[in-house]
Amino acid sequence: MTVPVIRPLTPSDAHLFHSLQGPSLVGRAAFGHRYVPVHEGGEYRPEWTWVALRDGVVVARAAWWGGPDDTEPVLLNYFDFAEGEDAAGTELLRRAPWSVEYELIVPPAWRETPEVRAAASARIAAAEAAGMKPLVERYRYEWTTADGLPERPGRLEFREEPDDAVILDVLRRVHSETLDAHARRAVEGPGGLERAAQEELDFFRWCPSPRSWWQLAYTPEGTLAGIHVPAHNPGGPCIGFIGVVPEARGHGYGYDLLVECTRFLVEHGATSVAGATGRGNVPMARAFARAGHRITQERVHLV
Repeated sequence: MTVPVIRPLTPSDAHLFHSLQGPSLVGRAAFGHRYVPVHEGGEYRPEWTWVALRDGVVVARAAWWGGPDDTEPVLLNYFDFAEGEDAAGTELLRRAPWSVEYELIVPPAWRETPEVRAAASARIAAAEAAGMKPLVERYRYEWTTADGLPERPGRLEFREEPDDAVILDVLRRVHSETLDAHARRAVEGPGGLERAAQEELDFFRWCPSPRSWWQLAYTPEGTLAGIHVPAHNPGGPCIGFIGVVPEARGHGYGYDLLVECTRFLVEHGATSVAGATGRGNVPMARAFARAGHRITQERVHLV
């Protein structure tokens, strides 16, 4: 068997990405997404798309993604290989010059269908062989107008907070005790709590939605309860962030924040709202379910 040639695509041969055929059981293709390069009006850059070719035939492919203004990819979200070409997929990931998170999209309850479980497990194993490690599995939610708007509980007051220093302080407090795997990873890293808070703030700024949407929540007595950030990411309206400060936990305020965030987006024109939380974040998962947000996908994150 010949050694595969591993290289990035170019605008002139980006069509090669589609030459790898197979059942779309997991990944973006399984949910109707299609790889379209930017020069054809899509969101993928050929230079951030790599393939492994054996005798001129694509046997593995990977596409990294970033927002319109990003100079480096922020996520790997397309990764496939032909049957028996797991090693080529692993080598492709090893050779590519980016060390960013891999997000594998899978159907809800994906382990219950043997074919789906096998497809997902093969990709996870190939990524692990390339040096990646599982970080978290998350539920991806969607609310639409057909689900009906949840009523505001009316327990909290919401105020815009224009001072980034205040927002950062609230984020530090939220992440000082957190179930969020990404935040915990940042807290346990070199930058500690400061890095975790800054990464969250950087994400808020990265979203192309107004800064004025960020709101803090207070009890009627004026005590800080938490923060919610309605947002738009490149895919549309989303729950950008929900956080309750540690001293206000135990009252179910995460639900109040989620309801306000959902209604805020609807009042600003949204007909659907995306959201996500880790499988282990049981309080937030319960809040999503109670507020009428339905699980439409699960996502496996490797770093």
